[in-house]
This record gives sequence, structure tokens and C-alpha cells, in this order.
Amino acid sequence: MKFFKSIIITTFLLVTLVSKGQILPVRLTTEMAENPVAVVVNQPKLSWQLVSKESDASQIAYLILVASSEEKLNNDDGDIWNTGRVNTEKNLHIVYNGKPLKSESKYFWKVKVWNQAGKVSKWSRNASFRTAPLESDLNPVWIGAITKADSHLPEGRTYHTATFNREKKNSLINASDSLARRSIMLRKPFEVEKEVKEAIVYISGLGHYELTINGKKVGNSQFAPLWTDYDKTVNYNVYELSAKDFHKGDNVVGVLLGNGMYNTLAERYTKFFVSFGPPTLFFKMKIKYNDGSEEIVKSDRTWKYSKSPITYNSIFGGEDYNANLEQKGWESKGFKDRDWKKVVIQEAPKGVLRPQTAPPVTIQKQYEVKSAKELKPNFYVFDMGQNLSGFPTIKVKGKRGQTVRVWVAEGLNEEGTIAQGRSGKPYYYDYTLKGDGVEEWTPKFSFYGYQYVQIENINYKEGKNAALPTLIDLKSNFIYNSAGEAGNFACSNAIFNKTHELINNSIKSNFQSVFTDCPQREKLGWLEEIQLNGPGLMFNYNLQTFFPATMQNISDSQRDNSLIPTIVPEYVIFGGDFTDSPEWGVTGVILPWMYYEYYGDASLLEKYFPVMKKYVDYLETKATDHIVYHGLGDWYDYGTHAAGYSKNSPIALSATSHYYYGAYLTAKAAKLLGKTEDFEKYEKLASEIKTAFNATFFNPETKQYGTNSQFSNSVPIFMNIVEPQYKEAVMQNLLADIAAKGDRLTTGDVGNRYLFQTLARNGENETMFRMHNHYDAPGYGFQIKFGLTTLTEQWDPTKGNSWNHFMLGQIEEWFYQSLAGIMSDPEKPGFKHFFIQPEVVGDMTFAKADYQSVYGKIASSWEKKEGKFILNVQIPVNTTATIKLPISKKSEIKINDKRAKASFNEKDKKQILELGSGIYIIECKL
Repeated sequence: MKFFKSIIITTFLLVTLVSKGQILPVRLTTEMAENPVAVVVNQPKLSWQLVSKESDASQIAYLILVASSEEKLNNDDGDIWNTGRVNTEKNLHIVYNGKPLKSESKYFWKVKVWNQAGKVSKWSRNASFRTAPLESDLNPVWIGAITKADSHLPEGRTYHTATFNREKKNSLINASDSLARRSIMLRKPFEVEKEVKEAIVYISGLGHYELTINGKKVGNSQFAPLWTDYDKTVNYNVYELSAKDFHKGDNVVGVLLGNGMYNTLAERYTKFFVSFGPPTLFFKMKIKYNDGSEEIVKSDRTWKYSKSPITYNSIFGGEDYNANLEQKGWESKGFKDRDWKKVVIQEAPKGVLRPQTAPPVTIQKQYEVKSAKELKPNFYVFDMGQNLSGFPTIKVKGKRGQTVRVWVAEGLNEEGTIAQGRSGKPYYYDYTLKGDGVEEWTPKFSFYGYQYVQIENINYKEGKNAALPTLIDLKSNFIYNSAGEAGNFACSNAIFNKTHELINNSIKSNFQSVFTDCPQREKLGWLEEIQLNGPGLMFNYNLQTFFPATMQNISDSQRDNSLIPTIVPEYVIFGGDFTDSPEWGVTGVILPWMYYEYYGDASLLEKYFPVMKKYVDYLETKATDHIVYHGLGDWYDYGTHAAGYSKNSPIALSATSHYYYGAYLTAKAAKLLGKTEDFEKYEKLASEIKTAFNATFFNPETKQYGTNSQFSNSVPIFMNIVEPQYKEAVMQNLLADIAAKGDRLTTGDVGNRYLFQTLARNGENETMFRMHNHYDAPGYGFQIKFGLTTLTEQWDPTKGNSWNHFMLGQIEEWFYQSLAGIMSDPEKPGFKHFFIQPEVVGDMTFAKADYQSVYGKIASSWEKKEGKFILNVQIPVNTTATIKLPISKKSEIKINDKRAKASFNEKDKKQILELGSGIYIIECKL
């Protein structure tokens, strides 16, 4: 199998440096990141993975050296920390306990380990981490073109509908060319007369920035820094530079600023109007010379600015660029800036300045034109082949002053023109030519969700009409977070494979500064998607450093009354249930637990336990006799009714179940953290909520919850609210409703996960297979038949607004955990121990998945072939796995061609193997 061969090749490359009988530490991380440049904690956690040529390998001890220089580390001088030999199998989250770390300092470390036979490894490769400065050391000075007071920008976060004051809106539109709205260029010349050792840059340009040193872009970020609630947290980025980035003599720092979410515009489409202030810059660069001296270049009154060629930029409305306003060489030495104006010192944003530790958003893929249609002379619509989040790159040729307007959209109208009605209009990009040969342009400060591009009044490829500009080339840039992918899945079922692709294209499209609902109309961080899709997100993507930033945003958005709002950051206040819905807010309680389960790291539980407590306490104030009645319920549940608020199931049942779940997990966290008083309080509260829930919503005669809907019955089973003696009867009611609906679901955004996992965890994977193995609505197959490349907001794409939503993507959890069978063990978090328990369902002949856990790659690949069940498994070093084989008690088993004995589980009707690390081929006769 090609899939498994690739796993073997990858593993072989890792172990080529390992001697027989040894293990080797690889992939060293500090605070879950490789060589981070802005560690903020005094006692960072160090981790590593292990590789070995041997099976059943484990670690029994380690020795860590931390040094103040790489030279000392290479000489085995751990002048900052030498642990000596520490006898433990632990290789994750080792708390630093050496000399006090200094701020703005770089440290180097390495580790060696002893294996189960007492054999010591080679030293790992060197790793490093740099500590962040104290905010007082940064002493930030913010500069720009205009002060906030003089900008007269709107303040507040009220949702402004079509009835928004026209006079006020017109004044904002008229101000769009003003210094408060316009993209500006800032520059600062400086001299370098000595040999540079290194330089460290600290920068925050709000809303977004592009930084250059001597005309060369620093970093590969798009839309940096990542979005936050700027009244609470302001991210800054850190870059390491070397001697080659500087010239002897004159040098120049150049910064381009755009609006982003910091300063939304009223012109063209916008979801809301909010401003934290005009574009602003904080910059500090510390240059270290070989002679030991230092020099600081920082934002101050000596900088100058000019309006940029970007004449309009809105995160919601698009971007315009006039190439005739370019000032060639402005970011390089020798440029004459006598006509530039001096900057003003601006009011600092209210938020705490924090280093951005989450990965940046970058251009990940580029798509060529798939097909082009000329609807009428010189009127073209281009299909780029993939719906995505991003922006186009155009190459054009024409006369000075000609403008090319680029419209983008997810879908088309009947006549073939682009359709923005569902996704927010008008949205477009304008490029005004300078008339100098072939000109190439890529927008910098705005993105949209689109597949189709419409351009009017152009020639395409050939300049047939001399009066019009010619489009030479067009590309789509797919942007999403650079956190990286953690897993892969494939199987013999075409619908499931395409579903996996659709969902992941939607996740990527919405994997921006935050996980958004859609990349066009709203771009907002609706919280329920994160926890309801959490396992699928973590199987597919590396979220070790992203989710801590999410929890910081949640903490920042928690109100004084302890409400966690539905969207985070809360840039706009919608009010009512659209601000306060328990299924959304409880993400602040669930997410730290998911993080702990998948990454074995309790830091989010430790740091945000007060957030968890306060939110449960808030729900307690909203409850009447432990029943909570408000919220959106099972949002977008399926039926003949219009999508929206829960219609099939009681909203109070949904709200109260999540209130219970929040209390239950808070009690569980208190127990883990040793908070006895809190544990007793929330355990008692959870018990009382459960009793009230059952008394209110359970009918002991019919054994039904609520309306007997699929949501009503699956949630209490999933959350273990149902009393044990009634569970089977409730399960039968659930299955009866599914059968009565023709094996179709009636749940919505909230209920899908509970329905899917209630079936999966209670032996009903065949029901799951039937429910999804078809091309009808509701179902993923209907979207595939519709010809889409991303998952949509509703099962029937013609009814929903967005064609790029991942909220219905909860089946990813089933793909990895049930079909491939990779299941974590809650008792040993982080996949220290895990289960491989594949489900063979329907007519499927194979399924395969791999997952890059914090311990290393886990892989499960099975196939039915010639009367055999063949399972390929990879188990990382220093972990163990329980293999549950879906075969009869009498089936023979071979592991790597040798007969093996297994135990048999009478309840699951599966043979059980216990294995240590290694790569195994398990053959079973069916």
C-alpha cells in the first residue's frame, strides 16, 4: 500500500542516524514550538520526540543541557542548566528549572536519553529559544499619520444595519481617502558602521503591516499581526536578522500599513463598522555588533510617512492600487524623502502588548485559471477551479491610467456572471496601470472567499482591442494559517474521500488569525465550531501553539459579568442569543480539556481555570431551578423549516445540557489541578443540573428526551446524563427515529457531533455508514453531486448563504477515530497510550490514516484482501497501544509473519493485542 510505504520511508529517514539498540531524541520543542523567538514564561516546557530502529523502545532517563551560547553547548557546557541524569520516561513538557532566564536573551539546548536497556543515545541536534522582552523594556512608542483624536473615527461595537445613520455613513465614505483610512508608507534611514552579529525586530503594525529592511520583505506573513481584541491584547511579531540583511553605511526600514480589523471602512461592503484608531506602528530593532555593543532603531518622531499607492483597503470591501502613485525605491537607501511628512506620536492601543506565539497566515497554494468564458466581447469570467480564501495576482499590460477591476465570488448567476449576493457585496479590487510594460499586482490587505473571477473591459492573453488593457495572466492565492498539517485520511469510499477533501478545504479557508465562520461575509470567530469540530481539527492540523492564542482571545472577550460571547474577538455586539448562547460560550470550558487530551499539556487548564469557573457561574445566574432557557439551541437543525434557531429540539434542553457539561468539566479540571473546594462545588452543581435535566426533559414512560428528536436523545447519551438503566431504551428511540427518517439526520450545527459520536461510541457505525453513504440532502454526498469544492453552510447549497463553512464538518472525528480507529486514551493524555480499533463497515475494503501526535507519528491502515484482514500499524517510541481487531475469537493472527496470541473481549467481540512502539503488519484470517 503506497500510503504505508510513505510512512515507512519517513520513519527510515528519521532513524538513519540511530545505532542499533539505541533511541535518538528528535524534533525538540520549547513551549510546543521549534526554536521559538518570543518565549514569555519564566519556566518554559521542553519536549522532544524519540526514534528507534528497535520495536518496543522506550526512554528510562534523560539529561538536558541549556547554555548561554551555542559554542558552550557544543562543548557540553550547560552553564544555564545541567539536569544531570533524571530517571523518568517523561519526554514531554519538562519544566525548565535552571538559572533565572533573562529577558531578550537567546538560549541553546540539547538532550540525550537512555533507552529501556540502559543504553545512552547520541546528543540531539541543538535547539534554541529566545525570551521575550518585558513590556516595560519595549517602552512602545506608536507613530502614524494622524492622532486618534484628530481622526474622528467611529467608536463602539454596535452592529450597524441598513438603517445606520446615512449622514454618518456618508461622512465615513468621504473620509476614506483621509489619513485616518488610507494605507501609508513609513520609513526610517539608519547607519551601520560596524560588523553586525545579529538583530532582533519587534514590530506591531495595526491593523496589518508589511516590513522591509533595505527593500527586502521580512518574514512571509500575510495579515500580520494576527487579530485580537485590541482593547485587551495587541500582538507584536519578532524577527531574527543576520549580518547579510544590512549594508555597511546607509540602511532603511520601510513599513506599509493597512486597516485590517483594527479600522474597518464604511465604503463598499462591510459586515460592521468599528475602529480602534487610525493605522499605527510600533517598531523596535536591537542591533548587536561583533564588538559587543548594541544600537536601537525604534519608532519615534524622526520617522517620515507618505500616502501609499494603496488608495483603498478594507478587510470586507477589497483593495485599490494606483501604480502611478508608486515612489520607486522608497524602502531603500538613496531615496529622497524631502516631500514626505513627519509622523505624529499616536495614542497607544489599550491592549496589553504580547508577542504573537501562534503561527502566521501565509500564502499556501496558488491556482491557475481552470477555464475562461467570454460572456460578451471583452467581458470574462474565470473559473479558478477551487473555492478558497485569498486574493488574485494579475499580470496586465496597457496604457497609463487605465483601470482593471477584478470581481471575485463563490458562485455564478444564471447568466454566468459572478454572484456576491449571499457573500457580501460589493467586493472588488481595482488596479490602475502606470503603462510601463507588463505590470504585476497582488493585493496585500484584503481577502475574500471565491472561486470565480470576473473582469470586464479587457483583452485576454492577446491585445485585440488597442483601447483596452490586456490581462496576461491570472492566479488565485490560497491563504491560511501556517500551523501545518498533522494528519491524513483516505478510504475505499469515494463519498468519504471527497467529503474529507471538502471539509478540509473549508477548514483551511477559515483557518486565519482565528477560526472564522466564512472567509467573505463575516470573517468572525464563532466559537461553537471550534469545540464541536475540535477532534477533527486536531487530527488534521498542528494546533499546539494556535489554541493557546484562541484561549487568550476567549479570556480577553469574557465580560465583567463572566459571559463568554458567541464570537471571539467580539468586534461587534449582535445582542440577544446571538451574543449569549451556552453552546458557543462553553467552548471556553471544553477547549482546554481537548487540548489536554490531545497534547498532554495541562497549561490551558491551569491558566484559564478562572475563565472556566466564571462562565459556569454566569450560567448559574441565568438558570431557573438549574434549567437554562436561552440561546440558539441546535442551530440550523435540518427539516422542512427555514434554517436558524433550533426547531426540532427544545432550546432549553440544548442550553441546559451544555450548562451541565461545563460544570462537569470544571469539576474534572479542579480535581486534576488539586483544587478540592472547587471540585466539591462543581461536582455537586453538575449532579444537581443532571437531576433537574432528567426531571424536566426525560419521559420515563416513553424513555424519550425532549421532543424525541435525534438531538434530544443523543446529547444525554453522549454527555452521560441519562441514567444507566434507561440508556439502551433511549438509544433504541434514537435509532428508530433515524430509521423512520430513511437513515437521514435531523440535527444541526450543534447536534451533529453528539449524534455522530453517540452512534460511533455505542456500536452503531453501520448506521453512521448508511446515514452518510448517499448523494441526497441532508448529506455530504449532495454537496459533492452539486459540484462544490468546499463545504457549505447548509446541506442544500441553494438555501444557505456561505459556500465555505466548516461547521457541518464533524464527521472528520469519525473518519480518524472509527474508520481508521485511532482513539486516544483519556487516562494517558497526549496519546501516551492509545487504541487502534478500526471499524469495518458497509462495503468498505480499506481505510488508512496517520496522525502526527506529540510523541510522533501514529498510523493505522487496514484492508480486506483475499479472505484476510490486514492491519498496518505504527506506534511512536515511548508509547504503547491497545489494538482491537474486528475479527472472531477463532481467527488466527500473525504479527510481522509470526504467529501471535491475543486476548478476546466478549463485550466488543474483538481480539485484543497490547503492543509497544514499532511498525507492525498484522494479518488475520477472516
